[in-house]
Amino acid sequence: MAPGSAGLPSIVTFGIAGESHVAERGMHIGFDVSQTGANKAGCGYFAHAMIEALLTIAPQHEYSLYPSFGDFYFDASMPRANPYPGSRSRYGPHHRTLEEARSFWTSPRLESALGQPDLVHANNFWCPAALATTRLVYTVYDLAFVAEPSWTTEVNRRGCWEGVSRAAANADWIVAISKASRTHFLETFPAFPAERVRVIHPCSRFVDDAVEGARPASLAGIDPGGYWLSVGTIEPRKNQRRVVEAYARYLARGGERIPLVLAGGSGWLMEGFRGEVERLGLGAQVILTGYVSDAELAWLYRHCRANVYFSLFEGFGLPVLEGMQFGAPTIASDSTSIPEVAGEAALLLKPDDTEGLANALLVLAGDANERSRLSRAARAQAARFDWRASAAALAALYEEAASIPKREPTHALDPDPTDRRLMTYGRKLYERALRSLRRP
Repeated sequence: MAPGSAGLPSIVTFGIAGESHVAERGMHIGFDVSQTGANKAGCGYFAHAMIEALLTIAPQHEYSLYPSFGDFYFDASMPRANPYPGSRSRYGPHHRTLEEARSFWTSPRLESALGQPDLVHANNFWCPAALATTRLVYTVYDLAFVAEPSWTTEVNRRGCWEGVSRAAANADWIVAISKASRTHFLETFPAFPAERVRVIHPCSRFVDDAVEGARPASLAGIDPGGYWLSVGTIEPRKNQRRVVEAYARYLARGGERIPLVLAGGSGWLMEGFRGEVERLGLGAQVILTGYVSDAELAWLYRHCRANVYFSLFEGFGLPVLEGMQFGAPTIASDSTSIPEVAGEAALLLKPDDTEGLANALLVLAGDANERSRLSRAARAQAARFDWRASAAALAALYEEAASIPKREPTHALDPDPTDRRLMTYGRKLYERALRSLRRP
């Protein structure tokens, strides 16, 4: 639904440079950094960059940083020393096992054990039960597990549903990382007060877009500009199967035989993917790099012929923005939040349009002028997103949350998230949300 349309109030969106301010009153803020470890993905990058920016632009607050948070996600390899050092940040508590973490975070005396923070911000899908005085802010990334259960595992689906439904019952504020996620959340939980759901965009992890980066070892001998790139965890929702199918069609039509590079770690439900690539006769043409470092990812973005992001469903679509920051010509799906990120700076296609993707590859392969146009547009679009603006907006939300009464808890939705009726309901909500976002 467009901002200001009937049914939803105007959406306040932050993350665009120059659109927010920072208040001055100091608070004790508890912040979940549990997914910011060495192998972090989208949720972890959001929390990592946000706390780094908050410590810089809102130093009047005291921050307690939680390396474990709840009992849904647990990373035993989290650093023992504070990775965000400073006089205003504390790091802990540490837990050696998931059982220790569960015992701590589900304690009825949790607020006291945390030192009575003014506010706690949950970032890893888990949500604490009702807090008596502490304000609870909860980040909603996406509700893909509601829209289509086959994109994830049963364990993950259940954990995500429990967390987000508990947040709908108990959170004082919701931070949605896109307008699409905000719309889907409010369609799924219509009783939640819409004025307490604020859009704050993530931004690129890369501070310096002039950095050259480091060529991955798997691309030894491949010239800069001599490969197609697709970044993302290998899982059904990221739609790599269709990307490979489109690439096969592109080659069959005489497209330049430059490799397709799939950069991302192994996710779930795609264990046989490498074998599928081999059976298509593309084993020598498709490079699966596995998880890449930030330096390697920067090199890949900077030197690709084009960045292809054909995801079926996103909460934001960070690889689109980061590729654009490095000037990568971009082909992306028009699904969910991706048009918010890409603006007019990408070629947007339906995520099931394999034929259209093959044609786009053929066009860009031989049209240097079009690639240059898209590259210029990409850099201009990426420059609109700024971590300082997003962090300042979040600091302002914290101040607002502390200044008004806590929200009265409500009853969470109870249905089993594997119930087919709920999944049908979720699919209908997803489709309705997409229609509303596409209205002029």
